[in-house]
Amino acid sequence: MRSIFLVTAVLAAAPLLAQTATPPATTPTSAAAPNPNLEQARALTKEFADTLKGELEAAMKSGGPIAAIGVCKERAPAIAAAISGRSGWEVGRVSLKPRNTKDGQPDAWERQVLTRFDERKAAGEPVETMAFAAVVEDNGTRQFRFMKAIPTGEVCLACHGGNLAPAVAATLDQAYPEDHARGYAVGDIRGAFSLTKPIN
Repeated sequence: MRSIFLVTAVLAAAPLLAQTATPPATTPTSAAAPNPNLEQARALTKEFADTLKGELEAAMKSGGPIAAIGVCKERAPAIAAAISGRSGWEVGRVSLKPRNTKDGQPDAWERQVLTRFDERKAAGEPVETMAFAAVVEDNGTRQFRFMKAIPTGEVCLACHGGNLAPAVAATLDQAYPEDHARGYAVGDIRGAFSLTKPIN
């Protein structure tokens, strides 16, 4: 498990909560100060989300939910790896209820942010714009970290809802023997995009 010390909270797309389960020292930055790391993280997140969404929509039209499962299993990691490889960022998706328990498990910092996302949603904040960014120190290395919540849409329920078609459930059971990403409703936080970049 990573040892992480939050040193600076950075304003993202929505009001940010700088506190964590074990509150460290934090110094919020000015809302007016532009942050190139934040802007890059937002752009990469949008690229990842748009690319994956386009491929999922095409798969749903051509082969329904079972084809979409293949996109999530094969293409989502490939898209993340391609963006990571050319950008210098570590790009991925995490969830408190991961489907892919190998790649989707949050680390301690991500788990704290996901928990706060749920609290922010319960307080009435829109999931669509919910994000959090911070500079953290991990084993002596400073990192810029960014997370953006992933809302559950109507189309997501075919593979993530609580009443799956038998063929879909069987395909998921085969592809993801330890799947936890079921039982969601529209508007739930299904997880988050998570980006990390070392900084000086």
